[in-house]
Amino acid sequence: MRLRSGSSVPFRFTSLILALVLALSLCLTGCGSQGGDTQEPAGDNNTAGDDAKYTVGICQLVQHPALDAATQGFEDALKEKYGDNVTIDYQNAQGDSATCSTIVTGFVNNDYDLILANATPALQAAVAATTDIPILGTSVTDYGAALNLTDFTGTTGMNVSGTSDLAPLDQQEKMIVELVPDVKKVAILYCSAEANSKFQATEIEKYLDEDGIAYQEYTFADSNDLQSVVNSAVSDCDAMYIPTDNTAASNMTIVSNVTEPAGIPIICGEENMCKADAAIDANAADKDATVLAAVSAIDKARAKGVIKKNTASRKISRMAKRANKNA
Repeated sequence: MRLRSGSSVPFRFTSLILALVLALSLCLTGCGSQGGDTQEPAGDNNTAGDDAKYTVGICQLVQHPALDAATQGFEDALKEKYGDNVTIDYQNAQGDSATCSTIVTGFVNNDYDLILANATPALQAAVAATTDIPILGTSVTDYGAALNLTDFTGTTGMNVSGTSDLAPLDQQEKMIVELVPDVKKVAILYCSAEANSKFQATEIEKYLDEDGIAYQEYTFADSNDLQSVVNSAVSDCDAMYIPTDNTAASNMTIVSNVTEPAGIPIICGEENMCKADAAIDANAADKDATVLAAVSAIDKARAKGVIKKNTASRKISRMAKRANKNA
């Protein structure tokens, strides 16, 4: 029997949640991670007994290496601690916020024990769907911005905890200045549907202001208008900054196909956005392995319906041509 009381976290799930928050902090990729709500560990005691059964729903916004790694690490930690006593229902929203809502509504209707929301739109959908089921967030940059919490100090005050992937934005701005010393105007590219991308854009703009560097935000609604927005950006700026934006991260080929011919350097908030292209350009020793990993990620996205078959084929073909050209 499940025990719940308003929006408080059921005592039965305390050790489960605490263990997984710690696991999330270890499995996150990116420049850094910070915890959301924090509590003192309750030990390994489980009031429901060692044979308690759990069902955990995972809602992941879109498939790309950073989110995939967070989900995989979370699943590994669950299985390591609970073995066959936990059932995992993983679902991918294919980059659509509305689909996130549909997914988490299903989790709530099925009375799942815990929800992992991987990326900000997934977290927002989960919070809108339930005030009872414990929610863990991951790949979320700022919980205050994501949940519209004023004076956020690290505690949400609701059934939400998790980890943050907020990068050191001041150092990223310094990287722009170091790599492009003559930069006069920076294009800040992100998806308008991602609240945490807007948060990062606003924050890095403060550091650009301090260095007297002009900037302009270029936002896109989804991958359909990404190319036209990037075309506009490269015609007016001499460098581009992309925060840890999930939609951009899953469509970096579209971006690089425009910026590379234009000679516009890109500084990214997440390493996997540029790993394959960088390995190709540098003819790195691990180029083949890196490209194969990128191809594998694209193929997995195709298999799960995240991207269409023709789109996946084009992405792989373009990458192969660049790799062969630089061989």
